[in-house]
Amino acid sequence: MSATLIVFIVVGLPIILGIGYAAYERHLKFKERQLKAITNETAEKAAQYAAHTERLEQRVRVLERIVTDKGIDVADEIEKLRDAPLN
Repeated sequence: MSATLIVFIVVGLPIILGIGYAAYERHLKFKERQLKAITNETAEKAAQYAAHTERLEQRVRVLERIVTDKGIDVADEIEKLRDAPLN
């Protein structure tokens, strides 16, 4: 073996492997931050959808109450509006 090959194996190879490992660690940290950002965004959207669903459920409850409490009156009022002349 030549002296330059031994120097490369003893000095160069560990340096190259160290640089490669550092780049790999940076890549892993980047992926971790990216995953956290996606997780936070997903959680925020889920909370928005839950709030929207809750608002819709409240509106449906109001409509159900109107229909069940005043169903006959509402039907009569609708018929009166149909029969009323347009101005």
